[in-house]
Amino acid sequence: MPENQTLEKTPLEAKNPFVLRVNLGQNVPDAEARAALASGDMGFLHSFTTGSAVDGPGVRVVAWTAGCLFRCLYCHNPDTWTMKNGLPVTIQKAREELRKYRSGLKIMSGGLTISGGEPLMQHRFVLKLFSAAQNMGVHTALDTNGYLGDRLTDDDLETINLVLLDIKTWDPERHRHLTGMDVGPVLAFARRLADRKMPVWLRFVLVPGLTDDAEDIARIASFTAGLGNVERVDVLPLHQMGRYKWKELGMDYTLEDVRPPSEELVERTCAQFRSAGLKAH
Repeated sequence: MPENQTLEKTPLEAKNPFVLRVNLGQNVPDAEARAALASGDMGFLHSFTTGSAVDGPGVRVVAWTAGCLFRCLYCHNPDTWTMKNGLPVTIQKAREELRKYRSGLKIMSGGLTISGGEPLMQHRFVLKLFSAAQNMGVHTALDTNGYLGDRLTDDDLETINLVLLDIKTWDPERHRHLTGMDVGPVLAFARRLADRKMPVWLRFVLVPGLTDDAEDIARIASFTAGLGNVERVDVLPLHQMGRYKWKELGMDYTLEDVRPPSEELVERTCAQFRSAGLKAH
């Protein structure tokens, strides 16, 4: 386990989300943390990163939240599983940070994406920050696994311009093996977004031997195409940039020897989504 980091030495902005950050919120009393999360007046963030061109349209600022209920075997940020590993940030501070970039984001047709971890673990904080972004004229995108989608009311969804929805795999047993959680609530949230005709980008992480089953992918493609609101599919090849975090955190990383998918496998997967009438990249 790395040495504890201190708030004074840890800036909110990071060069990238693969920086290991732990114990930044450990000194926040549990009662204070619960009260802040209930009100949305404070959140726990791994970091802000800037200049992203892969987390929604245009060039974006990404707020990476701490706390996640999934335990994905290929997770590249396991330090974001624990909420108190994140930096405690007031909503006022988060708004100020975003305000620095609003002009540039508009010029570059970008916006604010909130990712994680799982942002809906801190949904009230997230909604307040999205509302502030929209008041600045900044486009908003939520990157979520969808499991906690029922925390959002229909009015809450109005603060979100785009949902980046992660569907990890289709088969229920495989999904439990991969994430530790059921796939049902994820699919229910996808259907709800479709009923509201909310724009969605599907994100699918391609892991050889784990999520590359052609029949499973075909079912995801068929389901996604049938929703009618999915604008594109991003096929994300496995990478190992977060592998060192598992070691530093003393965790068993079972994908140590798994190589990224071949170009042929990536193209085959994209072709399956395209054959269902979807735009896939």
